[in-house]
Amino acid sequence: MRLALDQAALAGGTGDVPVGAVLLSAHGEVLASAHNEREATGDPTAHAEVLAIRRAARELGEWRLTGCTLVVTLEPCTMCAGALVQSRVDRVVFGALDEKAGATGSLWDVVRDRRLNHRPEVIHGVLAEECAALLTTFFRDR
Repeated sequence: MRLALDQAALAGGTGDVPVGAVLLSAHGEVLASAHNEREATGDPTAHAEVLAIRRAARELGEWRLTGCTLVVTLEPCTMCAGALVQSRVDRVVFGALDEKAGATGSLWDVVRDRRLNHRPEVIHGVLAEECAALLTTFFRDR
């Protein structure tokens, strides 16, 4: 999570919401890392989670990220939760809850919907206060 927090801190320089993500291999090696880049790139899909998934898939040469873990500072939204399911990530670990748009337990629970063929494990609350503080400071300063 500390690596994801480091990534989140990079987003502020471009005016992006400070969310960071790191995708780990089944052996715990960092495959990819990213931070939000929507403002920087003008791409509405440039969330940290999606960027990390894309980069890890490119690194592995494979779209199936079976055995991998995504660590992210903020609970994934519906788009990112869908990308987790579609990429077959085994586990998502996140820090702060997103009660306005969270889709891994807060507002929705896309990743554990029994109708889907893949359901990643969810671990939440890791360094939650630090993750939330970064977001609170960003929005307060805006």
